[in-house]
Amino acid sequence: MRKALCFTESLSPTPTTLLNLNRRLTALTRSGSNTNALNLFAQVHRCTSLKPDQYTVSSAITAASHLRDTLFGGQLHCYAIRSGLLRHSHVSNTLLSLYARSGNLPSSKKSFLEIEEPDVYSWTTLLSASLKLGDINHAFEVFDEMPERGDVAIWNAMITGCKENGYHGMSIELFRKMHELGVGHDKFGFATVLSVCSLRFGVQVHSLVVKTGFLSASSVVNALVTMYFNGGVVCDACLVFEEAGVGVRDQVTFNVVIDGLSGLKRGESLLVFREMLEAGLRPTDLTFVSVMSSCSCADMGHQVHGLSIKTGYEDYTLVSNSTMSMYSSFEDLVAARKVFESLEEKDLVTWNTMISGYNQARLGESAMLLYKRMHRVGVKPDEFTFGSLLASSLDLDALEMVQVCVIKCGLSSKMEVSNALISSYSKHGEIAKADLIFEGALEKNLISWNAIISGFYHNGFPFEGLKRFSSLLETEVLVLPDAYTLSTLLSICVNTSSLILGTQAHAYVIRHRLFKETLIGNSLINMYSQCGTVQKSLQVFNQMSEKDVVSWNSLISAYARHGEGESAVVTYKAMQEEGKVDTDAATFTAILSACSHSGLVKEGLEIFNSIVKPSVDHFSCLVDLLGRAGYLDEAESLVKMSGCRVGALWGLFSACAAHGDLKLGKMVARSIMDQEKDDPSVYVQLSNIYAGAGLWKEAEETREAMNMIGAMKQRGCSWMRL
Repeated sequence: MRKALCFTESLSPTPTTLLNLNRRLTALTRSGSNTNALNLFAQVHRCTSLKPDQYTVSSAITAASHLRDTLFGGQLHCYAIRSGLLRHSHVSNTLLSLYARSGNLPSSKKSFLEIEEPDVYSWTTLLSASLKLGDINHAFEVFDEMPERGDVAIWNAMITGCKENGYHGMSIELFRKMHELGVGHDKFGFATVLSVCSLRFGVQVHSLVVKTGFLSASSVVNALVTMYFNGGVVCDACLVFEEAGVGVRDQVTFNVVIDGLSGLKRGESLLVFREMLEAGLRPTDLTFVSVMSSCSCADMGHQVHGLSIKTGYEDYTLVSNSTMSMYSSFEDLVAARKVFESLEEKDLVTWNTMISGYNQARLGESAMLLYKRMHRVGVKPDEFTFGSLLASSLDLDALEMVQVCVIKCGLSSKMEVSNALISSYSKHGEIAKADLIFEGALEKNLISWNAIISGFYHNGFPFEGLKRFSSLLETEVLVLPDAYTLSTLLSICVNTSSLILGTQAHAYVIRHRLFKETLIGNSLINMYSQCGTVQKSLQVFNQMSEKDVVSWNSLISAYARHGEGESAVVTYKAMQEEGKVDTDAATFTAILSACSHSGLVKEGLEIFNSIVKPSVDHFSCLVDLLGRAGYLDEAESLVKMSGCRVGALWGLFSACAAHGDLKLGKMVARSIMDQEKDDPSVYVQLSNIYAGAGLWKEAEETREAMNMIGAMKQRGCSWMRL
């Protein structure tokens, strides 16, 4: 400051001195030393030997503008009026910019009216201030009053301002009008309109970009690529990227493409990342966030993590959070925890990511311990924290404790939290508590309804689930059921054996055009088959536009359930011939079961021999198939081959009962009892074998042995609602 004073006192009042002073002020404002610039002006103002001119005042106002110092700026305004310097455009425009930057729209308007002949900069500054401060109506008034609107900067200000205030339609209309009036476009206008327009309009803008030669601008290319990715046209996004010159692609370009491909084509995303490195561009933190979500294996993840450390992003919280999420997806929680512990600046997302990782690994106790530590260090949880915590495998005591924490944190009114509480209590069989939370929720969405309907169904209260579904249809706020809701409803129909209700649900699906959902089609096939109408299952299957492996498995199981083994085999072969869907373990279980119930030994053996790695269920099905057909010796050999698993033993035991093989039946019964001592079914079945052989005394002794160990045969019941 003393330097500034000496500078003014040591110079005589000459034009050269004033010129040097102005240069000094300009240099200070450009270097960011705005406070020093204002102090220097104050010294000059007190000095009688120098009189500031329009350039001096303009530089001082610029410094005040950068500091948002309206008090000093107001004093400069008064000085400009008194000294007559306000008539100079660069003084008046700088004052206008000061008030605009300070967010003082009334002063901006007043300052604008003081300008005798506003130029383009004056109009644009007032326009931008009005838009920035949200006064759209005044902005359009200014825009309409402008004598000349041929400058692209004016149109860009309007288009950008409307976009930032959420008036995307107005931005597009202004762009159209600008084009109709023949105002030339620039890269800023193109980039702005491409960020808000629809895909259809964006294609037209793309054509205009090509025509006007702006594909050489990085910002325009980036906006085009983003527009195509947002519109789901990945091929066109990649084409724009490929056609852009090497000198056009910048870090943002590569980041946009990597991010766009990361959720769709992980391999291609990594190839683009490699191309970015080969181009000599330094990856940003956002690059690593996208690349880590593209890694498909742990080895690749370790390499990317190592590169992020080498590039200097080890201490970046955003990158570390993504690294933790990546390792959690590979179930490498040790590596995720190392990253967590090594990170000095942990934000809420860091804690949530680690808790979510434990949740995915079903380590509820670890998730709870981390939450307690989070609480101790004073990090306030949010709805996502509790959502992950409640989704983990907590015991009932821990769940109740979490609910207390939710209430203390004032988050019980959050829909995400209440939904998670409903699901958690339902999983623990506490459906009454789940229903209490549901009824007390201030807001409910479809997830809330799905959670309580599913909760009642899985806890053995199907009719209560039906009542909630009816309530859902009668809600004042329109909430339409989705595929999951209707799938649960159809499961309830199966549980209650209500064909009428199932048919009504089917009618609802058709009426609301939800049949295209594969999940619903699969549920309908299962419902009709379990309610006794396999032909309806076939009809639904044939009407489905898209079939997955569950669709085929459901139809094969339907035929198996109804003893139509030949139809099941035909369906299985049709599935293989079509080749659109690969068979899975459930497919083989269903078809082998169908062969077993229909006595198709030859077909069953052929299918079993085609399985690359047969499971225990497949061995059990084949044992059942051979046993039913009377091939007890072969079935016994197969049981020994499978390791005498309980499932296979039961298949052989049932065959012994059916064919009266007492000797083998006693041996198998002994093996089952060694593994399942308290199962009354073994005693009942063995007693029946003795009775079938006329050994009534042994049959009675077996029944008495069952009573002695306290095993009790459950009473059977069945019903069908027609």
